Amino acid sequence: MLAKTNVDLIIEHSKQLVTARGHSDAPAIGLEMEDLGRIDDGAIAVNDGKILAVERTSEVLANYSAMKTIDASGRIVTPGFIDAHTHLVFAGSRETELELKIKGAGYLEILQSGGGILRTVRDTRAASKEQLLQICKKRCMNLITHGATTVEAKSGYGLTLEDEIKSLEVVRQLSAEGPVTLVSTFLGAHAIPPEYQTRVSEYVEQVCEEWIPEIAKRKLAVFCDVFCEKGVFEIEDSRRILEAGKRLGLIPKIHADELFPLGGAELAAQVGAVSADHLLFASHSGLLQMKEAGVIAVLLPAAPLTLMLDKYADARRMIADGVPVALGSDLSPSCWLENHQLIIALACYKLRMTPAEAIMASTINAAHAIRRGHEIGSIEVGKKADILILDADDYRFLGYRFGRNVIDSVVKNGHVVVEDGRFNA
Repeated sequence: MLAKTNVDLIIEHSKQLVTARGHSDAPAIGLEMEDLGRIDDGAIAVNDGKILAVERTSEVLANYSAMKTIDASGRIVTPGFIDAHTHLVFAGSRETELELKIKGAGYLEILQSGGGILRTVRDTRAASKEQLLQICKKRCMNLITHGATTVEAKSGYGLTLEDEIKSLEVVRQLSAEGPVTLVSTFLGAHAIPPEYQTRVSEYVEQVCEEWIPEIAKRKLAVFCDVFCEKGVFEIEDSRRILEAGKRLGLIPKIHADELFPLGGAELAAQVGAVSADHLLFASHSGLLQMKEAGVIAVLLPAAPLTLMLDKYADARRMIADGVPVALGSDLSPSCWLENHQLIIALACYKLRMTPAEAIMASTINAAHAIRRGHEIGSIEVGKKADILILDADDYRFLGYRFGRNVIDSVVKNGHVVVEDGRFNA
């Protein structure tokens, strides 16, 4: 008998091991989103932060031994959740706006009165880098204890070059320190700052000609995003900003058709964006153009909920048409949500996605929405060992049971960082 290979960690006897395998080259679409790549009584061998083997428990234990073993009997194991859309870096809060929303005030109405994003801009500008770092560190702890191991993080609450740099430096430092991997997005075109309210074209010029080159030179962002919306940055200004970023190596993302059918989905296809996000009012033609261009639809079911809208993105039509769908939280002062399990539940109840589709949209498809599908998002040999063990015996509990954190353990880069639901300092 051959000697067993010794590894750092074995997770064994999972009742359901959800691998989401087979989609590392391209996101799952259509009926593929129902195929979780499930292994019953599954096990994973991990060494040097990477996945070495994924098989039934009997096969893994026949070939590997480990100093540390986790018995996942009666529980499900999944890839770490990936949040494909957050506004992580901000100071202050906007709890008073809840009452305004209840009384009928709309998002743009609050913004135009100096509230909304502009309120948070004032608070974020006033915060030091160290203060922002400590604030966001706590958010990251909440995110990972609820299962998010990789998170896209946007700037956009500084709206001066100095404050945008400050925000993106916070993202870089937090990602280096861990435990959550943060992928940075420059969103200098998040709102029109108060000092530029009557000089929008001048602001766009500054973002394109001064800010983007400086952000790119400092290598502070992977993506360039824009809030493409009626009365904010409309189509041609949005196109100019995204093309400016693209020329300097920043991959386009876009807030598209959230509140009005402006043509953001079409623009996303035209500029070759990696994703178009929100899409409540996207046209069918625009969605088909996204499909042809390989643009991923990042849907944010908590956003219309917190805006008190009756309309949600048409996930069922997108999936039927073969548009790749991912999920994000839209974590922000307007949508303060740090539990990705609730995003999965809202995707089921509000977007009519099945639990399997919502899991795929939160793992491998979300990985592709941040250009990380080759290294995370599924449990496959050679990928990073970002793994969740959930206190549930069927994957359908994700979506069905919500309001309680079902995370038992989180493995990040092969290290157990959450155990028995508690973060390991």
